[in-house]
Amino acid sequence: MFFTIPTVLTLTRIVAIPLIVGVFYAPLDQHTRNLIATVMFIVFAATDWFDGYLARRLNQTSAFGAFLDPVADKFLVCASLLVLVYLQRTDVFVALIIIGREIAISALREWMAHIGASKSVAVHMIGKAKTMAQMMAIPFLLYDDVVFGVIDTGVWGQWLIWIAAVLTVWSMVYYLQKALPEIRARL
Repeated sequence: MFFTIPTVLTLTRIVAIPLIVGVFYAPLDQHTRNLIATVMFIVFAATDWFDGYLARRLNQTSAFGAFLDPVADKFLVCASLLVLVYLQRTDVFVALIIIGREIAISALREWMAHIGASKSVAVHMIGKAKTMAQMMAIPFLLYDDVVFGVIDTGVWGQWLIWIAAVLTVWSMVYYLQKALPEIRARL
């Protein structure tokens, strides 16, 4: 089964990218753009949890879905970061750290799978914490306004995105350390 419900949900995260970017070109006031983009990001990001849940619940797990899920997540996060850099709501250095890590670890996982050692770079709690920090920071930065008269989402988003950047580096070091013995064994 190629087009299962979980796979279609995963694909929606990829389809979401031009929609979220397009919101910032719509003839709307900035507050409305921010609100729409934030809601869209949250809804589409939630499909990450929901598609995995449905895949297990409906017994529709597949190799294609397992491949596509992290790719869709990375596309959504990277595209959102580029929008935030364009809007000057996050530092280009943070975006480079996060996007660079995603490329490096994806390549590492691909190579480790090729040599039959993919278990050494399996998803770890530090990687999940990094993802959680990113998925919390991005909507705060997209919204970029004060909520309830006290919560400045721009400030909170900046703190969270820098925490995500630190966790990004930490998780990359962790995965590289786990892969190093396998790499050395094959050189």
